[in-house]
Amino acid sequence: MKSNARNVIPAQAGIQWKKTGLPPARERRFALLPVAAFLLAITATAWAGEERLSTDKEQTGLAVTIYNGDLALVKDARKVRLGAGENQLAWRNVSARMQPETALLRSLDGKPLTLLEQNFDFDLLTPQKLLEKSVGEDIRVIKSHPTMGTDSYEAATVLSANDGVVLKFVDRVETGVPGRLAFNKVPANLRDRPTLSMLLDAGKGGEQGLELSYLTGGLSWKADYVAELSGKEDSLDLNGWVTLTNTSGTAYRDARLQLVAGEINRARPEPAPMKMMRDMVAMASAAPAMQEESLLDYHLYTLERPTTILDNQTKQVALLSAQKVPAGKEYLLQGADYYYYGQYGELGKKMKPAIYLQFDNKGGQMGIPLPKGVVRVYKKDKAGRAQFVGEDRIDHTARNETVRLKLGEAFDITADKKQTDFQKIAPSLRGGVYETAYQIEIRNAKNEPVEVKVVEPMPGDWQMVSESLKHDKDTAHTAVWLVPVPAEGKTVLTWRVRVKY
Repeated sequence: MKSNARNVIPAQAGIQWKKTGLPPARERRFALLPVAAFLLAITATAWAGEERLSTDKEQTGLAVTIYNGDLALVKDARKVRLGAGENQLAWRNVSARMQPETALLRSLDGKPLTLLEQNFDFDLLTPQKLLEKSVGEDIRVIKSHPTMGTDSYEAATVLSANDGVVLKFVDRVETGVPGRLAFNKVPANLRDRPTLSMLLDAGKGGEQGLELSYLTGGLSWKADYVAELSGKEDSLDLNGWVTLTNTSGTAYRDARLQLVAGEINRARPEPAPMKMMRDMVAMASAAPAMQEESLLDYHLYTLERPTTILDNQTKQVALLSAQKVPAGKEYLLQGADYYYYGQYGELGKKMKPAIYLQFDNKGGQMGIPLPKGVVRVYKKDKAGRAQFVGEDRIDHTARNETVRLKLGEAFDITADKKQTDFQKIAPSLRGGVYETAYQIEIRNAKNEPVEVKVVEPMPGDWQMVSESLKHDKDTAHTAVWLVPVPAEGKTVLTWRVRVKY
């Protein structure tokens, strides 16, 4: 006896069928499509029987070059078997934030290849997206019996999926989702992961080595440095790290990594179609130092081993390591030029000089261009534990340049500053000649002597009339004093200057 398909299939799936009110042909289509077929449809596409899928399992090489400013160049090489003539090729696992207008496909074997058309499918498959794409389509609503556990279904048409779901049944319209939803198909442009689909002519066909290169956002890097200051504060150990962040929507496994330091000019980008994904931080272990070379007027850093950058991951790789780099510390009191124009009296009480640390990027293990980033400085206490003592941001620093870091303000060194005299020697409507005098008393509570650098900007044409210590004319409008202050003592610096405006 011939079995009835409408009865056999639901019995196997444990589903009781209801009349749908649909035309017979459409009712038969739903009845003959078992649950397994619906689940299979979720992972298929409209091109499933026509297009050739290429995944990262066919990858023969991957290179990623990351620039400053949320930009990266990806070069993805794969071995792909193509048919003769026109092929529909779906290149999966591309970046969700790729710039499709920059995509370039080329043959690595020199075989003829003509790219006719390409589409970037970044609208990813989710239950909500599937519902939105099914507006106007017929679906099935499956409900489970609360006691018997059997399933029944009703056919419905999706009227809306904006801020909720609106479904039209045979005899009513409902909002919300009254049961599980079963869809007849997945829309053609809805993919489970970002895909670049291409129409190309492969000539005679066969296996080809192809390389897809493109620019993308969502990949960024920055440099971070850790410096440990010696006990005598005359040298430091410096370690540099590159921090990589991937929010591009895909992973880059066993990639050849290169970084470009420098400011590359870019045309103003269009607003990105995809929202940036949330960062998930996962620190990586140390890696060998990177090799550096010049690239036009930029600098290129290459990691000598492949690395994997997972999606939504932050990791670190070693950039450089240098020991016993000569360094110097400086206490700085910086003045201003406004009080040379009039009478002010007290100019500051218990002022604290800024603490600066500087070292030269040359010689020994140094001498490579340093990408911009943050330098964090530590010093060991008497028990040998490293303590954080300050940080500063540096710009791109070429070899043989000086790195200068502001760490904070001195605690045990204070200064009082005042104007002690002001005279109008030859006043005029447009300026004149003025003579003014100042005093800075610097106190040192430390049990060791220090030297404080006092910098005074001088306006107009100026001439030093008298001073308690000899100054250096650092620039045309700057006077600099190096003031020694004894341990647990004080030093008073005075000067008188004549200024012509």
